[in-house]
Amino acid sequence: MKQLLMGNEAIALGAVRAGVSVVTGYPGTPSSEILETVAKRCREVYAEWSVNEKSALETAAGAAMSGARVMVTMKQVGLNVASDPLMSLNYTGIVGGMVIVAADDPGPVSSQTEQDTRRFGKFAKLAVFDPSSPEEAYLMIADAFDLSEKIKRPVLFRPTTRVCHGYASVELLPPLDVKRDTRFQRNSRFVIFPKLAYESHVVIEKTLKELSTADYPRNTLEGAGTLGIATGGVSHAYVSEALGGQLNCKLLKVSAYPFPVGVAERFLEGLTDVLVIEELDPVIEEELLLLSAEKKINVNIHGKRSGEVKNAGEFAPSEIAVIVNKFLGKDTAEATAQAPSNLPIRPPVLCAGCPHRGSFLAVKEACKGINAVFCGDIGCYTLGNAKPLDMVDTCLCMGAGITMAAGIKRADESKTTFAFVGDSTFFHTGISGIINAVYNNADEIIVILDNSATAMTGGQPHPGLGLVANGSPTAKISIENIVQAIGVQHIVKANAFDLDEAVSAVKSVLDKQGVRVIIFSGECIAVSKRRGKCVIDNDKCVNCGLCVTKLGCPALTLSGKTPTLDETLCNGCGLCAYVCGKGAIACE
Repeated sequence: MKQLLMGNEAIALGAVRAGVSVVTGYPGTPSSEILETVAKRCREVYAEWSVNEKSALETAAGAAMSGARVMVTMKQVGLNVASDPLMSLNYTGIVGGMVIVAADDPGPVSSQTEQDTRRFGKFAKLAVFDPSSPEEAYLMIADAFDLSEKIKRPVLFRPTTRVCHGYASVELLPPLDVKRDTRFQRNSRFVIFPKLAYESHVVIEKTLKELSTADYPRNTLEGAGTLGIATGGVSHAYVSEALGGQLNCKLLKVSAYPFPVGVAERFLEGLTDVLVIEELDPVIEEELLLLSAEKKINVNIHGKRSGEVKNAGEFAPSEIAVIVNKFLGKDTAEATAQAPSNLPIRPPVLCAGCPHRGSFLAVKEACKGINAVFCGDIGCYTLGNAKPLDMVDTCLCMGAGITMAAGIKRADESKTTFAFVGDSTFFHTGISGIINAVYNNADEIIVILDNSATAMTGGQPHPGLGLVANGSPTAKISIENIVQAIGVQHIVKANAFDLDEAVSAVKSVLDKQGVRVIIFSGECIAVSKRRGKCVIDNDKCVNCGLCVTKLGCPALTLSGKTPTLDETLCNGCGLCAYVCGKGAIACE
């Protein structure tokens, strides 16, 4: 049976076909739909949104040591959070297969970095699988489980954005015959000590060398001639499209790492020039340079290091067509003509009706005349940096706003420091930052933005909502109770849509010392019902434009000097009515 599947859905169903029984993860674009698909479509498989990637990997590690096949999902920056247990887990080893899906985000479309998981794999001494399409991802993840069980170590699976979010007609195959004994058996290798680490390191290096010379069917070599193109991942699809079915060169596709030196050496034989097309880092390119030097193969290698291929951002098929045609000595005019025309720039913005707009505006109003610094964090509320709000001065990584605000105050006592953190990020890595602040007598105001969702990645549940990944009820963990238990003395709560209440809440803690917490509550528009709509009374409106220039709400625009309100976008939050000093806006 064939189904039209998103790449992430294909990965999820491929894992289920391969016998996965435990799936854990933390939401992060472009990976989020993998775990969601398992939770919605495969109720017999245990699926868990963990509080962060470290917890997800450790939970899965316990199940894998018990013999279960497990999968952990995250985005590339989430792999940084999971790296502590992962590095050691490769040394202790596992019993059941463990596949860690770390989705890379070239562009980046919605990430802090453009890091390449293939680099991490080499650093952590892990095998890496790099699918080029949703169809291949569906089949390849079974290969990843098989290899993991064979070598008794975790492996990485690295889809990129266009593989994750692309759609394809995928043939769904019968489940594989995978029978597992999932009873935990005590084993001394599960307790890591220096002597064990040394012995395991020797085995890991031996295994990686063997894998680099083994023939994996999805590392392919086609064509003939004196020119060669080496590629992998979604870039292979772009190169194949550029070639148009006319393979008048050698074509190497690298689908798995450690780098396949055997097939690569056969690829280099007889070539004068090689073009390397890959996202993101020049991993294949550098491996070919090293191999050609070791084997004394005289070949010119063109790519990112030579400056002929860009070294940042994701590729478009049209630009790959130009590069490939130029390399092969073909006319590039046709390929250039296929490039899309310039599209209007659409900067990201807080949604109309977003409670974060009210929270930022309340802090901004309360802090007039105060020398303040506003530390942001990862989530929708990072968009508070955009004008006219202009309320985010720093943004580093999950949970860092809290600790950075404390550090800024240590260095510059003249500042009043604020840290904004979302509800999901609070549970992810915010709690430890608040503990650190209280323990070390920090002086800062922490603003927790509780919008009842992990909003930026699709509204997934978190511990504060009383729901688990499949929608079943569970214990609802109170943010306020946790903050109280940590020892914060000054805690205030306010409705993010009630500006008078919200401004008063901020002002009530400004003259206090130590760690102070403000909890602003207001549901994300993606999880709440429409609140209503706002209407502009043109007879009262004086065309001052303040409702537009102060809020930055996408539902409000200026037509000449006259404010207009798009009723299809308006959520009836009422912030514009609060801003309007003439009573010209009413909300129903």
